[in-house]
Amino acid sequence: MRYSPGERIPSSRELVERHRVSPVSVSRAIRELAAEGVVVTRPGAGVFRAEPRPAAAPRGDFSWQEVALSAEAGAPPARVVDASGVLAALTLPQAEVIDLNSGYPHASLLPERALAGALARAARRPGAWGRPPLEGLPELRDWFARTLGGGVTAAEVLVTAGGQSALTTALRSLAPPGAPVLVESPTYPGLLAIARAAGLRPVPVPVDEDGVRPERLAEAFAVSGARLFVCQPLFQNPTGVVLAAGRRRAVLAAAKRAGAFVVEDDFARLLAHADAPELPPPLAADDPDGTVVHVRSLTKAASPSLRVGALVARGPALARLRAVQAVDSFFVPRPLQEAALELVTSPDWTRHLRTLARELTDRRQVMAAALTEHAPTLLPPRLPRGGFHLWLTLPAPVDPAAFTAAALRQGVAVSPGPGYFTAEPAPRTRISLAAAENHTQLATAATELARALATLT
Repeated sequence: MRYSPGERIPSSRELVERHRVSPVSVSRAIRELAAEGVVVTRPGAGVFRAEPRPAAAPRGDFSWQEVALSAEAGAPPARVVDASGVLAALTLPQAEVIDLNSGYPHASLLPERALAGALARAARRPGAWGRPPLEGLPELRDWFARTLGGGVTAAEVLVTAGGQSALTTALRSLAPPGAPVLVESPTYPGLLAIARAAGLRPVPVPVDEDGVRPERLAEAFAVSGARLFVCQPLFQNPTGVVLAAGRRRAVLAAAKRAGAFVVEDDFARLLAHADAPELPPPLAADDPDGTVVHVRSLTKAASPSLRVGALVARGPALARLRAVQAVDSFFVPRPLQEAALELVTSPDWTRHLRTLARELTDRRQVMAAALTEHAPTLLPPRLPRGGFHLWLTLPAPVDPAAFTAAALRQGVAVSPGPGYFTAEPAPRTRISLAAAENHTQLATAATELARALATLT
């Protein structure tokens, strides 16, 4: 490497343009170099050549692991742990890049003062560092039950380490390795990664402007024999659509006829915009028979590091979920549960959610206005009233990977659409409205996206 120790290497945008490679390849290369100690990353500053390290012992021969990790003859297919979609959403862009890719809000949108106060109060609680019940703190389980409604009780709630952990527990508990699992198309890439890592086979079910199509869901159950469907009925990621009122019963009816579970990922309920209409209740609130396993999380609205969520289930499924989580991780750390409880029961939490709702509304309007002016072909036909994603439509000849690379060359990080599909992808890309620092960055990003599009059409 021609850079001296401590010297800053070029930005991701410069490397993409210089070597004509995708931004994903650049990010992966930087991660590998950082893991090997060749470079160090400094958030907000860039990537730098690492200082020399003492001579290491000779590198071992790891070739035997390729055999040990492969599938045995006659065994089910090996688990495929493809974390590329998850890692892409978690990768921090360099300081000069406008972040429209991240799955978490910018720090300015988080209730950091309220979090600090909640953590301080939690630390003073008697027994705060003791072992919690395996199911979670009773008071926190009761809070989740009350916010869900529909007669759900605290006894039917299991506290989890965030939504991703809850989804992992649900899929591993409710479907055996090798089984099909129905998923919305498009859907959240982290879900596809969980399913494949568990040895499951994702089967897509089309989504339109009113959510998943019940007739296609019924067909998919019949053809695949699946006993599990995972969906996001409220402000779906990436499309932002809400499952229409007329489809809710049809979805549950299709699952009941198939003797299947519905895992309801209600990740965006706390992310409603200020101008959103009254939110429909969770599917689990209308389900006395235990068809729905409900997933809820505080992480998106509170902080990436407040990894506290909940699984809600009824009947034997709850015991299975509890057993799998106990085997995997024992329990969620008590100080984190105590801090979450302090936060959501304080007046600060309600104020924060109101502020967040207004800010997400303003950001949506800023981006929509800027795209209308500079790149109207990218705008979706219907803007969501919750969550913080926009699902942009690319002109037919434009390849999503090429658009992602062109956008990064213009200083904007976006999410290419193919990672959200299990089958043939549509020409789409997803942008986040919450990760940018301010409204000015959002307006600038829209201008740069238009320039990136112009280079490809």
